[in-house]
Amino acid sequence: MTATEHPVEHHDPIDVRPETTPRRRGGRRAAIAVAVVLAALGFVLWKGLGEATVYFKTADEAVAEKDALGGRRFRVEGLVTDPVEHRDGAVFFAITSAGVCVDVRHTGDPPELFKPGIPVVLEGQWRGDTYVSDTMMVRHSSEYRAENEGRLEDAANEQYASCQQ
Repeated sequence: MTATEHPVEHHDPIDVRPETTPRRRGGRRAAIAVAVVLAALGFVLWKGLGEATVYFKTADEAVAEKDALGGRRFRVEGLVTDPVEHRDGAVFFAITSAGVCVDVRHTGDPPELFKPGIPVVLEGQWRGDTYVSDTMMVRHSSEYRAENEGRLEDAANEQYASCQQ
């Protein structure tokens, strides 16, 4: 060999492709399991929230939408009118809103502030032409307004007259 000659070494070509490992089926199964759990959780939330939703209607809206509301529970608001009767473990009265009256049968003890002329929110459902409730809330404000002292009584008298016709 001469000084200018170099021995040639032969090397195998370098493989620069990334190493591939066989696909594991466990990863696919885990993804499917997570998807199933998320779908089930979404269904439970959707179903639970859908049934937990309680609709709030005024008495006139409840009468107008009676067929659409069917037997679903919803809340209805109106002004209590005379007479109020306590019998057979229930309270019978009517509520009114915008000149429309709704007969009510309430089971359970009414709140202490319950009386004719007071706005109430009831939770229940239609049974025939009667709204049957088991939850009652008296609507009131913590703000005292002396200048409108007779407003509830005036409204009650006006609405009561529309229920008597």
